[in-house]
This record gives sequence, C-alpha cells and structure tokens, in this order.
Amino acid sequence: MEATLIFNTPSFLKNALIGEQTMREPFTRHILKVGHSKVENENDYSLDNTLFTNVSILGAINTINSASKIDGILIHPELISPNILNLKGLAKEKAIPYILYTSKYDQQYKAVALDNAMDEYFYGNINESSLKRLGFINKLKAYKNIRGDKPYENPKVEEIANLKLWTLKRTFDIIVSGAALIFLSPLLLLVAAMVKLGSSGPVFYISKRAGSGYRIFNFYKFRSMRVGADADLSKLSHLNQYSEQRSGAVFFKIQNDPRVTRLGQFLRDTSLDELPQLLNVLLGDMSLVGNRPLPLYEAKQLTKDQIAWRFLAPAGITGLWQITKRGKENMSEEERIQLDMQYAIKNSFLYDMKILIGTLPALLQKQKV
Repeated sequence: MEATLIFNTPSFLKNALIGEQTMREPFTRHILKVGHSKVENENDYSLDNTLFTNVSILGAINTINSASKIDGILIHPELISPNILNLKGLAKEKAIPYILYTSKYDQQYKAVALDNAMDEYFYGNINESSLKRLGFINKLKAYKNIRGDKPYENPKVEEIANLKLWTLKRTFDIIVSGAALIFLSPLLLLVAAMVKLGSSGPVFYISKRAGSGYRIFNFYKFRSMRVGADADLSKLSHLNQYSEQRSGAVFFKIQNDPRVTRLGQFLRDTSLDELPQLLNVLLGDMSLVGNRPLPLYEAKQLTKDQIAWRFLAPAGITGLWQITKRGKENMSEEERIQLDMQYAIKNSFLYDMKILIGTLPALLQKQKV
C-alpha cells in the first residue's frame, strides 16, 4: 500500500488528522513523489489542500490511470532509467508536469533533467511558487498535445487572427523604430561622441542574444562598461543579486557594478544605452515590446519548457518586467521568469500599447543595477 503524506497542517497535527482525511474538504492538488522517502522534507511543507503521495514507478502509473487529476510527478534521480519511460510517456499523454526533484540543489542533477528531457528540476521546499510553475507546465504540455506535430493544413480562424495581429505588431514596430531613429539621430550622435571621449574602446557593445524562438542575433547597445568587462563575470559571481536568493541562478545582475563607467551609469539610469536597439527592431530581431533577449550564458541555463514557453513571445526593448520590477534590487529570479511567461500568455497588440505607456515612468530607474 502506498504511503500518503498530508502537508497542509503543522507536523505535530498530521498524525492526528490522518484518520480524519475523509472528513476534510477535497484536496485541490495531488502530487506524486516517485522514489522518495515518506519523511523526506516532511516538515518543510505547508501547503493548503495539497496531497503528496509517495509511490513506486508502478504505483505512479496506477494512480495516474485511476485518479481524476494529478498535478505533478516528482522523480528521484536514482530512478532515471529505461524503466521509467512508460511513466514519462503517460505524463506526456496526460499533460502532467514531469519533474526531477532533490532535497538540495545540485548542478549535476539539473544537467540530468535537461539530458532526459524532463519538464523541470525542483529542489528544496515545494512552495506556492513551485505550484504556479507546475500550472504553467501543465498548460504548456496540454497546448503541445493539442497542436502536436501535424502536417501543414489550411489555417483556422484563430490562426488567421494571430497572423493579422503579428502583421499589425510588425508594421507598428517598423514605423515607430524608423521614425525614432531619424528623429533621435542628433541625440544618438551626441551619445556616441560622449562614449568615445569618455573611455577607450568601441562606441557600441555588441553581444549575441537569444530572442523569439531562441533565434540568436547581434544585440546593440551603447557601451556602458569598460572594455573586457565580460571576462570578469566569473570573478563577480558572488555579487550577483539573484544568487543571494538561490544557488545556480539563471540571471546575472549586480548592484553598483564596478565594471560600469561613470558615463555608463548615467546612460543606464536614463536608458539611453538602449537606443541602438531601435536598429534591432527595424531589422526584425526584436520588437518594441516583448521579453528581454537573454545573453547566451543565461538562456542556456533555462530548462527546455522554460525556453519553449518564455521564448514563444517576441524579444523586446521594453516589456512587462521592465515596467513592474526593473531596477528593483528585491526582485527575485522566479518573479522575473513568471512575468516573462505571463507576457507570453497574454501577448496582444493592446497589451503592448499598455506596456509602452507604462514604460515612460519606468525609464528612470532608482537602483543602480
């Protein structure tokens, strides 16, 4: 008989309430822990109406086939073998998040999750943020199941509407970016001269970025750091504001970055360093509004489903993250990922207009990050 854990009450009440399980309100979530000890991290959980069931591989398959809904499967790394392929296939068929789970973070296990095409790698406490991530993965897998790998067919009404929406967005981007480049050309020349005179090195900082559909392109900014700043990333990793929240952080951001020049800090605070990206928009690499294109060292750390979801949206100069959390030192990595995924879900022309309006007061950031 499989062991069932209840984690919605303090640990000293769990035993007393097990016998009253049938009298409780129905559980709203059911998560299977495959190959984990029934007491592993037991005291770390405090989730209302969430049922965790410890099962074997066969027990997980039987539970999925008999239960009305399973919200996630947490797999122990020791069970990664050909024996688990049937469970993996069933999780794909039922659109159930298929997660590698350990009690502590381990970079090796993150690589294992990626190599075995698992949906995500979780570690430590399962919290409300984890449950939201499970919900996103469920929706993405359900979408993939509906879409499938079908041959080309005549587009449906919804697809025609999306095509018109994209055409409207692209037309708007070309008109606005082209006009802005012409209108702002005196300012662009002035900033270029200031950068050239301010410190030795090129005027523009050009880097490879991953945009929509993980398309890699040359990303343009006015240089705000000293030459060779990229080589110091590993030396400054301990200052990363995201690594303070968890190890193995995806994003990299430093408050009072020592690599930034005095002029560069002014350009960053006023967002003038971003103006060359209007050329990226005109070329079609980016849109005015979208998810921020990531440096390759950040993009490659995202799991496959994070990439599939976040990178469905266009890359943009401004976006939901910029108008809500840009420049705030208390922004968590999870918040940033969730905002990117939220934009990917709600992406529309009217939503873009709302974000553009909200960008104006966000241009002047308060924190030096």
